[in-house]
Amino acid sequence: MKKYNLAFKYRIYPNETQANTINATFGCTRLVYNRFLAQRKELYESEKKSVTYNTQAKELPLLKNELLFLKDVDSIALQQSLKNLDAAYKNFFQKRADFPKFKSKKSSRKSYNTVSTNGNIRIEGNSIKLPKLGLVKIKFHRAIPQNYVIKSATISQEPNGAFYVSVLTEFVADIVPVPSDNNIVGLDFSMKELFVSSEDQRADYP
Repeated sequence: MKKYNLAFKYRIYPNETQANTINATFGCTRLVYNRFLAQRKELYESEKKSVTYNTQAKELPLLKNELLFLKDVDSIALQQSLKNLDAAYKNFFQKRADFPKFKSKKSSRKSYNTVSTNGNIRIEGNSIKLPKLGLVKIKFHRAIPQNYVIKSATISQEPNGAFYVSVLTEFVADIVPVPSDNNIVGLDFSMKELFVSSEDQRADYP
């Protein structure tokens, strides 16, 4: 038995109040990311010291007391913004990505991520329940199997204004070996034909 992840993406139709909250969350997660990115850069440039995620996570409640509007959005989304910053730094130092950049308000695609805990993300009929948003209408074109566990959700908005949610799930499955009769066919590329098999069968271009 092994655990796997699979994401399901759906179009959602928030009402005006919900759309305002989503847009506020975009702005707040961007603010948190940029504020703590600036702190990391300043500390490193001035003292050659680095800051860990745990240290900045402890400072987040202080920032929320300073900027009270941060309390109006999903607190987990703010924490995830910090984790995204930490991951960006790790990718940079491990030479998998460029140095983290400040997030722009003018970005054409906006998103934030939140984590499932105590049933705060769940499907109810033709709606999905999301933190701070309540039940949001959803275009439910593909069902999530009952044995799949919802782990997180990413709410996004495309340049055309449409809202989407990508639901990340986890499930357990067996790896079933595919029976083989040892009849292996090799394929060789040919310029004149599409392929030439080891059994000398040819397939021509149309």
